[in-house]
Amino acid sequence: MTNILLITADDMDGNTPGAFGGPDDATPNLDRLAGEGMVFGRAHVPAAVCQPSRSALMTGLWPHRNGAEGFEPINDGIGVINDQLKQAGYRVGILGKVGHIQPVERFGWDMAADMRQLGLGRNPEAYGTRTEEFIANACRDGHPWFLMANAHDPHRPFHGSAAEREFWTDEERSEYPEPSKVFATGEVDVPGFLPDIPGVREEYAEYLSSARRCDDVVGAVLDALQRTGQADDTLVIFLSDNGMAFPFAKANCYLRSTLTPLIVRWPGVTRPGTSNDDAFVNMLDLFPTFCDVADVRVPDGIDGISLIPLLKGGREQGRDRVFTVFHETSAKQRFEMRCVQDSQYGYIWNGWADGSTQYRAENMWGLSWPAMLEAAENDQAIRQRADFYLTRAREELYDLSADPNCLTNLAGDPDLKPVLTRTRNSLAHWMATTGDPMAPEFHSGVGLPVAHTAAGAS
Repeated sequence: MTNILLITADDMDGNTPGAFGGPDDATPNLDRLAGEGMVFGRAHVPAAVCQPSRSALMTGLWPHRNGAEGFEPINDGIGVINDQLKQAGYRVGILGKVGHIQPVERFGWDMAADMRQLGLGRNPEAYGTRTEEFIANACRDGHPWFLMANAHDPHRPFHGSAAEREFWTDEERSEYPEPSKVFATGEVDVPGFLPDIPGVREEYAEYLSSARRCDDVVGAVLDALQRTGQADDTLVIFLSDNGMAFPFAKANCYLRSTLTPLIVRWPGVTRPGTSNDDAFVNMLDLFPTFCDVADVRVPDGIDGISLIPLLKGGREQGRDRVFTVFHETSAKQRFEMRCVQDSQYGYIWNGWADGSTQYRAENMWGLSWPAMLEAAENDQAIRQRADFYLTRAREELYDLSADPNCLTNLAGDPDLKPVLTRTRNSLAHWMATTGDPMAPEFHSGVGLPVAHTAAGAS
């Protein structure tokens, strides 16, 4: 049977790896993996924050259907992928982020090592050792295996930052190494959705250094897999749980909030060095994919659709758009957002935006947001950008082909009224078919007839 190795990054931007347009020297191990497998240019996570994203992946259900809309456990009675894999005789293990899919006991891990056992989730050698031990034990007992290896980089605090020195003691920092490459401020290109000002540039360099150490972890895990002799019998998947923790990324519904660098290597199935830049895929699709790989039945009512046809180089109908959501920050503040994106346009509904409520989330910690506020005192464009971020508009519409950084809200453009209507209707239909409890408020807020809602597959 085919083994499954799922490797995740914590807060890595979808465009950070070199294979996705990032710096050539940022992620050599991921770039090598991409050259050996297939990359997806339009892959998204359901929600751009850790626990809801991971809970959705492991249940195959939208957050409002599994109960983990924020940092809560999934509801009682919700199935998880481990249930299906164990039916097929798989041993299941997890490295890092153990407490970010809850309740922990519900997942029935045969092996679990959390961040304190892995150099605060940042020690490549520790990941490699644990990976090799888990695989060896499963193979010794004659079992196929599923391992979820979760790097804690590039989550804050970033490498070399003042926050890192304040957050952890010298002794704690000694538990993990420096990245194999540390980026300087003068050698980075700031993403276009952020202003290129000194504070942002400094923090982005720190972020890239942390992303490089995540890549070091990936390399250690893949090397361990190779040493076990199981690489040819293992499906390897890499992704990030959400975008990077900067303004207009993590904990939102923008393109760079949910875009994830999905890489799949499946010897004998995926062709090396291939890409799919047309089909929109959602990480909910991994649940039924894993079921197909293990040759077990996909439970009724799962929201994802198996990726197997795409992995074999085929094309599928119904992958012309993707829906994403946001409910709650790590501080348990509610900012309800919904989004639909297609090949050209992205539409966002901000259910919380009332003109006075101000947004606040983890992506505003650190250097970048304070630097934006300081620059806004003398720069009108940054002032407008910062003010918009705090209060938003009830509706946002972006031409992603011309404006991938989502800088110009076109929701009020009369020439795009047909696009606004079409995307509203598309989102309304999705909310109704998935039983989204915010559907009535959305319909009344944008002037659509209130629809009857019923939980079901997307």
